[in-house]
Amino acid sequence: MTNEAVTASTAPPTLGTGPVLTMALICLATGLGIGYLMRGSQQAVLPATGTTHPITQTAAANAKPMGHRVTLEQMKQLADKQAAPLLEKLKSNPNDSTLLMQVGAIYHTTHRFKEAADYYSRALDTDPRDVAVRTKLASSLYRNGDIEGSITQLNRALTYDPKNANALFDLGMIKLQGKGDPKGALVDWQRLLKMNPQLSPERKATVLKLMADVMTMLGDQHGIEGGRNNDGHK
Repeated sequence: MTNEAVTASTAPPTLGTGPVLTMALICLATGLGIGYLMRGSQQAVLPATGTTHPITQTAAANAKPMGHRVTLEQMKQLADKQAAPLLEKLKSNPNDSTLLMQVGAIYHTTHRFKEAADYYSRALDTDPRDVAVRTKLASSLYRNGDIEGSITQLNRALTYDPKNANALFDLGMIKLQGKGDPKGALVDWQRLLKMNPQLSPERKATVLKLMADVMTMLGDQHGIEGGRNNDGHK
């Protein structure tokens, strides 16, 4: 799905690296990832104005001109600066879920996923049934490498809201990308579409395209395995 190709003669796909590589390329080509359906929710809310500003946009505005990219260290410094007034408020009100979510969003957007997960977890302590926060927690856990933990959180979210589109989409993406389970991903996305007929046409089309790509990948894998079996019986 990118310009990189793996040929059967030099690197035949297997149940290990081949499908995993194909899955990664599918996601890269479509520009999809964890949190696609709730894109824009991982944003830092500036308490001074109450308006939402993606922290990455702020970092880009503060970056040097002439194509200099924002480094993780610069993002860390900016995150600390934006989180500071919120953390100060939390000292007097440590259970304020809104403040906790805002800090979590700042840290997630600046790739400090462990810290983001910690604050989202604290926000959930005040309202364990908040599916939106639990889905964000799952995203931070996944980005921090805790695949099983993220799946556990999404499955729990779905016990509170079985048709939640964000949780179902992310669960499928994590199964696809993190677990190498395309069939499990398809089950989750089929459930998403069936239970959310109100999904916007654009996002429905995107999910259907992703499903089609995964099914094509599975068909190709089946054909390769069939060819191997036939070769083995010659």
